[in-house]
Amino acid sequence: MVSLPIYDRTGKQVDTYEFDVNELADRISVQLLHDAVVMYQSNMRQGTAKTKTRGEVSGSTKKMYRQKGTGNARAGSKRSGVRRGGGHIKAKTPRDWRLAMPRKAMQLATRMALRSKFESEKVIIVEDFAIEAPKTKEMAAVLKALNVTGTALFATFGYNVNIYKSGRNIPGLQVLPMSDINALEVLKPKCMVVTRAALDAFRGTVAAAKNA
Repeated sequence: MVSLPIYDRTGKQVDTYEFDVNELADRISVQLLHDAVVMYQSNMRQGTAKTKTRGEVSGSTKKMYRQKGTGNARAGSKRSGVRRGGGHIKAKTPRDWRLAMPRKAMQLATRMALRSKFESEKVIIVEDFAIEAPKTKEMAAVLKALNVTGTALFATFGYNVNIYKSGRNIPGLQVLPMSDINALEVLKPKCMVVTRAALDAFRGTVAAAKNA
């Protein structure tokens, strides 16, 4: 059971939020979290690196000079990888780096990552608030009032375009709907800021999935 204060946008405590972290996951599997992080990072790789082999570069395939009698080392064509303009000996080819995990394993990894954030006291809960227009200065003031320093994830209930645009220019801050978070996005930043409505909705989704 954890008990966390709920703050408003000025950093003043207005309520307390209590819930059992076992609702998210009964334990934390380091191996599962590692596998999930490796998968997400691997899936971000483009895999488009390409260099030419000796068969793909331009140039004659004729032997440059006779095998013996010249005093030089024996040589093949000018496309050889040891010569300037030749092909790469171990050429790079496009590769698909994508990995996959079972959907339920990915969901469990996200819940475990969230539990680890709660247990390490790196979660700040705020009352729902709205920003009438995209203003980076206003978002920065809210983060300062909440004493958020370093990298942070701001999880909202649904997609809020004004909050997203207000936070996208702040270094180290990422704004995501609570429904779009994953294990990597939770573990990567130093702390996590989440609205009460977003956390309630996520707990409801977890409960529904367990009862299904």
